[in-house]
Order: sequence, then C-alpha cells, then structure tokens
Amino acid sequence: MAVLCGTAAAAAITLTVQPATATNAPEGDSMADAFTDAAEEYDVPRDLLVAVGYGETHLDGHNGEPSQDNGFGVMHLVSNPDRDSLGRASKITGESETDLKRETRANILGGAAVLRAHADALGLDAAERDELGKWYPAVARYGGAENKQLAKFYADSAYEILADGVRGGTDGGDRVRTRARDVAPDRGGYADVPDLGTRSPDYPPALWVPAHEANYAAGRSAAISQVVVHVTQGSYAGSISWFQNPEAEVSAHYVIRSADGEITQMVRDGDTAWHARDANSSALGIEHEGFIDDPSWFTDAMYRSSAALTKHLCDTHGIPKDREHIVGHSEVPGNDHTDPGPNWNWDTYMGYVNG
Repeated sequence: MAVLCGTAAAAAITLTVQPATATNAPEGDSMADAFTDAAEEYDVPRDLLVAVGYGETHLDGHNGEPSQDNGFGVMHLVSNPDRDSLGRASKITGESETDLKRETRANILGGAAVLRAHADALGLDAAERDELGKWYPAVARYGGAENKQLAKFYADSAYEILADGVRGGTDGGDRVRTRARDVAPDRGGYADVPDLGTRSPDYPPALWVPAHEANYAAGRSAAISQVVVHVTQGSYAGSISWFQNPEAEVSAHYVIRSADGEITQMVRDGDTAWHARDANSSALGIEHEGFIDDPSWFTDAMYRSSAALTKHLCDTHGIPKDREHIVGHSEVPGNDHTDPGPNWNWDTYMGYVNG
C-alpha cells in the first residue's frame, strides 16, 4: 500500500478534468459504451455512474493494481476485512473477481450492479430511479464509509462532479463525456448530518478528522526532523475512511484533496503516524490524493496547498526547507515504496515551499 508509509467539507469542487487512462479496456470496446451498457442493464443513471467512477479513480483502471484499501478498477470495487463490494459485484453480475479487477467493461458493470443494489435496499422504485437526486443515499453507501459525515461528504463530491460534467479521455483517444447537470440532491437521512470535521488544532486552515487510535501511536520517541510526501493510491474520501478503519494499521498526519487542495489532519503533529516505517518517530506524513501513474491528480491547487502546509510545518518544528528534509516516501531508508513517483514535480513543489 502506498499509504504505508480549506473550506468546509461540503464546499463545491471546481473540476478541471484531465485525460483519464483506461489501459485495460478491451480492444475495440470504448469505455463510454461500457458506461452506457452498464447503466442500461442495471437502470442506473449513466452520468451519475460516470461521476462516481471519476471521483474514485479519474476513470483509470490502473491495470488491475489495487488502491491503498485494496480497491480495483475504474469503479474502485473493494475487497478488505471491512468491505467487500468486489465480492458483491461478482455475485450480482456473475463475473469473476479476476475479471472485475482487470477488465474495464466488467468493472464498470460491477459498479453499476452494486450501486443499483444499494438503491434497491433503500426502496427506490422505477420512477424514483429516473430522478438523479433520489440516488444520493445510494451513492453515500457506495463510498463504504461508516462515518455518516464522511458518507455525506463522499456523496456531495459525486454530485459536485455531476454538476460540473466530466470530460475524460483515454490514451487510445476514447472519450467519456457527461454534460453539466443541475441537480438538487435529495439527501434524505443525510440532510441533518453535520459537515465533515472541525478545524485542525495544529493547522487551522485544515479540517480535523481523527484517525482510529489503532492506526497511530501517542507521543513521539524522537524530535520531528523531516516531512515525508506520499500519494494515497486512492481517493481523498477513501483515504480518510481507511485511516479511520482499525484494520488499516496505517495513517498519515495530513491528507490533501486534488481538486481544490482541501486539507484534513488525521493525526496530531505531536503523535506518531504510521506511514514511513523506521522514520515514523521523526517524520510528519502528508498524503496527496491520487495515483502515482496518473499526473491528472497533481493539480496546482494541490501543490500550492501542500507547499503552504509544509512551509508551516517546517517553520513550526524547525525543519530546514530543503530536499534533505522534505522527501518522498521512496527516499526514506528502509522503505520499498515508489510514491510520489515520476509525475510529482519536485521543482514546482519546492519553489512553492520556498516562496
């Protein structure tokens, strides 16, 4: 797992959609067609299905490689001790789990099947399924978060993508498009759920959403001396949810959203997050939403927000603002990870850190 290592949460996301990659789409079969066919088969609104997929992966299947919480494919079908949307998709569709992981068409079909199953469990009838706003609680459940605030945040994010429209593409020239949809989501039981998080005690521009106590250690055994840059290998909401899951046994101090640079703190600076093995005791870990092989996640908003945070951390804890003390996960001795990877622009990032 790559994770081994502001505004209110419901604020609108402004999307500048970059090309997505679908390296595992069947030859001669477009991703756009796969979304259309899956939506028709399971009576799920196509544009909403695309929005959910885009929020999870930017429509990139990553050649069947897992996310940090063991999710797969364009629709991020998950298999871990706390959640098994992959197994559920296999039972509904009859597709093997192997195909659901690696074949884009099967994966999109599985995502549609799981989303429809959530709608059925909520009692949506045929007429209600034709109303985009009625799907909100089903989308919230698709995110898999037990925390209702995080589930609401996940659904809000999907509807913000739906409102802006998606203009995704593949390396082969395939295009996935949705038009901007002005939809008033029917939040149902989530209407009175507070927005995600309070303000961070260590960095006021950030939100505070604590990781599960099983995923970090209280206090420090060494002085703070470096900042470690990570990439989540998953979505912002998914990473926050995973760090709240006691099965994860991993965490980071901060997580940063791609679209607008929103920051969530999950472990206090004075406590030891589990993100970089032997360096944990002396390091502050910052996770960045995205996947190392897809540069579309590394937005200028993310770089600027993260750099401002890193500058604050360096100034607060007396850390020199140079590449010996601000390092990638892959540069920490004793680690076998590759994040942030070749698409991370260190020159841009350090330029922002140093003003």
